[in-house]
Amino acid sequence: MKIGLVRHFKVTRGYPTEKWITPSEFDQWMKEYEESDVEESEVDLGGIEWQKCYVSTVRRASITAEKIYKGELIKTDELREIAVYPFFKRDIKIPMILYPLCIRAAWFFNHKSQLERRTDVEERISKIVDRILEESEENALVVSHGALMMFMRKELIRRGFKGPKLGQPENAKLYLFEK
Repeated sequence: MKIGLVRHFKVTRGYPTEKWITPSEFDQWMKEYEESDVEESEVDLGGIEWQKCYVSTVRRASITAEKIYKGELIKTDELREIAVYPFFKRDIKIPMILYPLCIRAAWFFNHKSQLERRTDVEERISKIVDRILEESEENALVVSHGALMMFMRKELIRRGFKGPKLGQPENAKLYLFEK
């Protein structure tokens, strides 16, 4: 069995150009990112015949899956992006670079500002891998998000699959796992 992980197409909404922004400006940027269009590109699916395609319900992942897979898409919230939130509430400007670092730290340490804990994500990933394995012994394509793919890789390796290290997964690239 082969499972292919693909990160969605690149989002057209870039990072804020200001070096210092307020939490409300960061929130606005996150909303714009979520609603952004994508830059379609070719995806090399390795010449593999994919029988199923599981996809995040987030728009950018759905657009990607519709472009690269010509069959029924199995859309699921279990593949959605990890929900993270800035925990700064005061409207003071801080360096843009600090937002992702602080949010990741808050998430990693289960800060009360984060709605989804690390264990929640791991459980969600375990459920979707269970589903993929139970529904078929056929090749399955999974279109989702970078951070989620890192957890998916860890779960697949734990279950005996072999595949590449991801680092920061590239957009529109196939990462192949085999058992």
